[in-house]
Amino acid sequence: MFALGLTGIAMAQEKALQPQGPNQARQGILGPRSIDQELDHLTKDLELTPNQREQIRPLLKEHHDRIQALFDNNPKLSRKDLGPQIRAISNETHHEIEALLTEHQKQLAKAMQEHMHDGEESRRPAPSR
Repeated sequence: MFALGLTGIAMAQEKALQPQGPNQARQGILGPRSIDQELDHLTKDLELTPNQREQIRPLLKEHHDRIQALFDNNPKLSRKDLGPQIRAISNETHHEIEALLTEHQKQLAKAMQEHMHDGEESRRPAPSR
């Protein structure tokens, strides 16, 4: 459904596994966007109600914990190697969140996804001929 920052959280988790100074180790686990920051982002972009925020926060926490466990249990595998499993976890979380949204919010999420997809396309190198 929508990519959101969930994959970004997963990428930040992988970076957190790299050696860091003592003050950076804990901060790096959630990286650029913490669960609360992601929730704030979703609240703004999807116009979440306080009740929806309460329902979605545990889903984001579970998403984070599952991906962190994936990295912890597979320390020798790269993010690329774990990509299909990360995407499966993220897709499941997206569907759980989508089930909590109104039709209007689903349209906002779809627009977010299209906007993110367009941004990814513009960053890809042109195919060589």
